Amino acid sequence: MFPKLLIANRGEIAVRVIRACKEMGISTVAVFSEADRDALHVSLADESVCIGPPSASGSYLNMPAVLSAAVLTGAQAIHPGYGLLSENARFAELCAQCHIKFIGPSAEVIRRMGDKDEARRTMRAAGVPVVPGCDLVENVEQLRAEAEKIGYPLLIKARSGGGGRGIRRVDGPEELERAFLSATAEAQSAFGDGAVYMEKLLENVKHVEVQVLCDSHGHVVTLGERECSMQRKHQKLIEESPSPAVDGALRIKMLDAAARAARAVGYEGVGTVEFLLTKNKEFYFMEMNTRLQVEHPVTELVTGIDLVKWQIRVAAGMELPFRQDDIQISGHAIECRINAENPAENFRPCAGKVTLLHVPGGPWVRFDTALYQDYTIPPFYDSMIAKLIVHAPTRAEAIRKMQAALCEMVIEGVEHTGWMQADLISERGFEDGSYTTDYLSGR
Repeated sequence: MFPKLLIANRGEIAVRVIRACKEMGISTVAVFSEADRDALHVSLADESVCIGPPSASGSYLNMPAVLSAAVLTGAQAIHPGYGLLSENARFAELCAQCHIKFIGPSAEVIRRMGDKDEARRTMRAAGVPVVPGCDLVENVEQLRAEAEKIGYPLLIKARSGGGGRGIRRVDGPEELERAFLSATAEAQSAFGDGAVYMEKLLENVKHVEVQVLCDSHGHVVTLGERECSMQRKHQKLIEESPSPAVDGALRIKMLDAAARAARAVGYEGVGTVEFLLTKNKEFYFMEMNTRLQVEHPVTELVTGIDLVKWQIRVAAGMELPFRQDDIQISGHAIECRINAENPAENFRPCAGKVTLLHVPGGPWVRFDTALYQDYTIPPFYDSMIAKLIVHAPTRAEAIRKMQAALCEMVIEGVEHTGWMQADLISERGFEDGSYTTDYLSGR
């Protein structure tokens, strides 16, 4: 096991990793920007190093600064959390060159799965269903020809990156060229790669993902599925496990497909295979996230498996002591992402001082956050400030528990999305599980 580990992240995920390390007896190193000097993860870690100015590009995305902090403090491994450098193949390569273990898959796997076009081709070869579409589009002539084959509506999607950027919906040929130019420009600006491909737009679908855990000894385990269809502009708001849309027979097929996907790329570590599920119960590979997911706590609560600890253990070369038949899903878990945004003002980000904080409690209520009383939320980073997660024997009980927890949660001084989450889980579309990725369109 690693004696010392550096966490190349901030906020609640940095706190989450530090807690896991403390329980495992691993010393921790926090890195922080000048804006995060008073952040919780800095005070919880055994050591801390300032790596740059407030901007993420000058600090948390500054690979030489992060690696220098690891070398300076003698850290043997780096945990990237999610976002930031977590799916950066170049960073994984640099870690290896510095003889520091990157807690995640190899740079080759990150690169292959980060290239959405290559990922689609890899999945097709492995027998995993893929959304009908085409490979990379080179010019307008090819664009028009492929669009006619696919049919409208369709999506133009960036090969690289994520977070909903570089994606354009096209409902007819008159929109095609403008959408193509817009998508390529945004992809080039956001990811430094303007390459795009097209796929059929599947409407009124579910977004269902499967958690995988793989060691370096050839063992692949799937840990059930998560329902992630409650989204706004491709950003997840609420997740739950198991999915209310997946029955026993379908679950077996989806978990098997996810396992085949992981084996096809020689995956090691924690990862997620994401699928689109139609109303006819047909599912298609969408992408593979080669990192820990924001919504990993719902899987932890229904399986009893600490994903962060096992992510670290398999990176250290440990063999999984359990196999697929040992995995049992118990009860139902729901997670609400709490963002410092004002839903009444088009989700305007809200930074500022937290003047009052009351954390909801009770049996099987979990609140993952880096907030504390009088903490000032800086304006430079992602707006997610907490994750509220509950677990109960049934989905109906989990919904009621979440309603109660949201009512109890108090975060004053900044606007946040808690009241909107409370409204959403009380709507019939959520209560009956019929909601799809289009549920919040226009809101």
